Amino acid sequence: MDSLLLILMLIAVLGVGSQWVAWKFRLPAIVVMSIAGLLAGPVFGLMNPEEAFGDLYRPFISIAVAIILFEGSLNLNFKEVKGLGKPVFRIVTWGAFLAWILGSLTAHYVAGLSWAVAFVIGGIFIVTGPTVILPLLRQSKLKPTPAKILKWEGIVVDPFGALIAVFAFEFILFLLADGRDATALLFFLLASLFAVVLGVVFGKITGWMFESGHIPEFLKSPAVFALVIACFIIADEVKHETGLLAVTAMGMTLANLGISSIRDMRHFKENISMLLISTVFILLTSSLTIDTLMDVFQPAIIGYVLLMLFVVRPLSIFLSTIKSGLSLQEKTLVGWIAPRGIVALTVASYFATILADEGFEGASLVTPLTFALVFSTVVVHGFSIGWLAKKLNLSAEGKPGVLIVGSNRFTNSLAKTMKELGIPAVVVDSSWDRLNGARKAGIQHNHCEILSEQTEYTMDFTPYDYLLTATEYDSYNALVCSTFLPEFGRKNVFRLPKQNHSGDHLVDIDHTIGGREVFTPTEGIEELKYKLKSGYVLRKTSLTDRYLYQDYLKDRDKETVLLFVLKQSKQIEFFAEDFETTATAGDTIVSLTPPSKEFHKIKEKLEEKRNEKS
Repeated sequence: MDSLLLILMLIAVLGVGSQWVAWKFRLPAIVVMSIAGLLAGPVFGLMNPEEAFGDLYRPFISIAVAIILFEGSLNLNFKEVKGLGKPVFRIVTWGAFLAWILGSLTAHYVAGLSWAVAFVIGGIFIVTGPTVILPLLRQSKLKPTPAKILKWEGIVVDPFGALIAVFAFEFILFLLADGRDATALLFFLLASLFAVVLGVVFGKITGWMFESGHIPEFLKSPAVFALVIACFIIADEVKHETGLLAVTAMGMTLANLGISSIRDMRHFKENISMLLISTVFILLTSSLTIDTLMDVFQPAIIGYVLLMLFVVRPLSIFLSTIKSGLSLQEKTLVGWIAPRGIVALTVASYFATILADEGFEGASLVTPLTFALVFSTVVVHGFSIGWLAKKLNLSAEGKPGVLIVGSNRFTNSLAKTMKELGIPAVVVDSSWDRLNGARKAGIQHNHCEILSEQTEYTMDFTPYDYLLTATEYDSYNALVCSTFLPEFGRKNVFRLPKQNHSGDHLVDIDHTIGGREVFTPTEGIEELKYKLKSGYVLRKTSLTDRYLYQDYLKDRDKETVLLFVLKQSKQIEFFAEDFETTATAGDTIVSLTPPSKEFHKIKEKLEEKRNEKS
């Protein structure tokens, strides 16, 4: 393929298409992208981006990795790690050091690399990184403790892996080269310190400009991207690979400044990061050669990968977390999950060239060894994380849960019904008085302001796939929906209909802003509360092959309010104004039914009992 535009188009289509296939069929995205890149590159020869991009290939990947790492570090708020300080600190320090030493020994004695190459490659392979860990965490729905540990390890250790590799390389050159003094080592250490300081300064300057209003809202995201690229390049020009450390420090600084607009921008940057991850993985895998792929199957490389999977990673985690407070199950899961990603591929490809130029033995094996470990770990860990988490009881998966905002007679009854159906449901309200009903009914509840930034750290959102706002204020309901649209997705955020005779008399809300309207044609929360007070009840109706959805619609009272359908697949479908909900045999319909219907049912049962006695 000769046209650069066609190659760019193919990269974008394969990257985004791989993400869609992974979402549609619940597959690890990294695996699908890797396969797509291999098929387009070395297998069918449709493209070779490294040749097509020429000198722009490595700078583009480096900047993309920097942006991805910065976006990931924006999630590293120290409040989140409260209570996990000891295991996280040990894993990113002692755990990383043990993984480096053990990995280097394995590379020398099993893969046959020289000591110099082994210690460089051992440093690179301590990284996991946000490009592979964060998609796996989104897919697997782990419980908070292992999820936070894996996330912090992936983002914090990512730049250190590159730095360790650089340090090992400089130290080896210092030991082997004649007439070489310790100046290079000292320069490297000073450059790393400079990168950290630079990142902190860039983060604080960015935060100050945001808070003081020196940057308008529409320029905040572009300004952050420009500053991230500048921070990365300045540090990287001083010393190669220290740029990753600089952008990580910048992201962590911003994450802990408590700036409200950072959260608003994070969703935009997550979308850009997702696009960059897709693009970079396609670029890297499609640029490999057939010879590199064939080298992967050498017995020494296979043995090295197996030992890294089953010995080095588990041993480094178990040793570094002794008396750290983690359970055996948590250690087992964290000790197994360590997929390598973009940073490992990019840094290893850089050092493969440098080590070969210096004439080190085994440098030619760096690229196939790296690809073998990256591909093996993303496949094995991607397909096993969900299964292992369930086996160890560390999975938060189950029926999709519902987060209900606003405690009142209706929402408490709805949450109670969901609880009876085994649906995880929580009622959230900022008032202890309004939560009284939820407490008395034994419903899971949370006293917090849902819009507060603190709620992000005090409440676990993992079990909940749907958001329903049901307070008496239409504007507040719309605001909550708009805030959480990026978190839950537009199709999973709902609000009650606007109230015409009460509430805050909001005249109009754009449906794209306020979430999807449910339970129409009711007139909002006050009418639903009045119906319950008048004797209406929440009723669960199971459909069978003999009693179909059409039969239910024909039998129901015209005053019945249809609420939602619990599908046989455990998914929930709310009756929304813009979506035609259907139900089949095995599904359960939940509705708010008039009392007359219930009275007739009671009378029928009493008649049946009388007939049985007679």
